[in-house]
Amino acid sequence: MTDGPAAPRLRSLAESDLDEVLQLNQRWVPHVGSLRFDSLAELVDLAELAVGAFADGELAGFVVVLGPGAGYASPNYRYFSGRHRLFTYVDRIAIAPRAQGTGLGRVLYEGVVDHARGVGSPVVCAEVNLDPPNPGSQAFHERLGFVEVGRQWTYDDTVQVQMLELVL
Repeated sequence: MTDGPAAPRLRSLAESDLDEVLQLNQRWVPHVGSLRFDSLAELVDLAELAVGAFADGELAGFVVVLGPGAGYASPNYRYFSGRHRLFTYVDRIAIAPRAQGTGLGRVLYEGVVDHARGVGSPVVCAEVNLDPPNPGSQAFHERLGFVEVGRQWTYDDTVQVQMLELVL
């Protein structure tokens, strides 16, 4: 008799994880931005926090977080850089289909909030697609206490995002 699947183990992402991270990232395009392996590796190198959740030896989810002054070219990152001197920016979070609804997203965000507090950041920033719509992510972020602070079009006006902040 088993007690069900093991709770995911959280750890910093390593270079050896990036193939699996890329596969999960691409699974959720267009809800997250598409990446190539080299751009993912560069993003993880820039990150203040890059954490994977592993269950039964497989990636169940990940989050990549940047702080101020990262030199990241994302228009969404630049939006928040223009609003705040100190901030914690969630560039992307993705949860494997088998781990959806298990609370893993909340666990990863709790780690982000702990990290933000640890570095003295007063706000966690993120964005969610409005067009193409991502209502599940919108509802999730709302439940966590994020509020909309703006909207913008990206990717040559093909994607509209809702800019969100969680004040700590």
